[in-house]
Amino acid sequence: MKKWIPNAITILNLLCGCVATLYAFHDQLMMAGIFVGLGIFFDFFDGLAARLLDASGELGKQLDSLADMVTSGVVPGIVMYQLLSDAVGMDLFSKSIDYTASAKEHFIAHSYLCIIGFAITAASCYRLAKFNIDTRQTDSFIGLPTPANAMLIISLGIIAQTTSIDWVYAALDNPYILLIITFVSSFLLNAEIPLFALKFKSFGWSDNQLRWIFLAIAIGLIVALNIYAVPVIIALYVLVSIISNASTKKTAAV
Repeated sequence: MKKWIPNAITILNLLCGCVATLYAFHDQLMMAGIFVGLGIFFDFFDGLAARLLDASGELGKQLDSLADMVTSGVVPGIVMYQLLSDAVGMDLFSKSIDYTASAKEHFIAHSYLCIIGFAITAASCYRLAKFNIDTRQTDSFIGLPTPANAMLIISLGIIAQTTSIDWVYAALDNPYILLIITFVSSFLLNAEIPLFALKFKSFGWSDNQLRWIFLAIAIGLIVALNIYAVPVIIALYVLVSIISNASTKKTAAV
């Protein structure tokens, strides 16, 4: 019976992703972000529960990736679609479109541009499939994990809908900047960049110095910057990982 507990937690991740999908399709990105956050919370604890209960298995591994595909793959793709739709002033599913001959071509070009946002979903799918067969990613990650990428994209969506800072709103309402973010996100998901994992196998200082320091900095940034901290934390995560790996290689070479 205990072997089903981690799988049940994973299913909760999936259910949160389904609810987040509904909110994202209705452009309610704050609520979508809340349910993605809950899903990522369950995603963290299903692995922890599996280790504590000695209930790890192939089924749980596959189930985890399938749930992540919804919560951390489909939802950020929808969020980017919504951001691009808002930026170009077009929505493929709008019921109030002027289908005059002069407007139709313009509408088609711009509405289908928004679908490029789903490149994030495609890249997430590829990253999750690759993760399941990559033996190098047992204690660390290669490429940005899908939950981290999901938090990045969804935080940008929430910021775009709530910010009162003119230049931030202008940047997130610019389709060209959004397309750049889409391609950078898709690249980072599958880039051959080693990144440290935040999952603790023990809570001692000696084995987790980098994790504890990073978490302390992240908490400080959240307190100081609120939702604006999320993109900063993700960028810092990638940067610190690159510096840490470069330092390790240099030490090993010496």
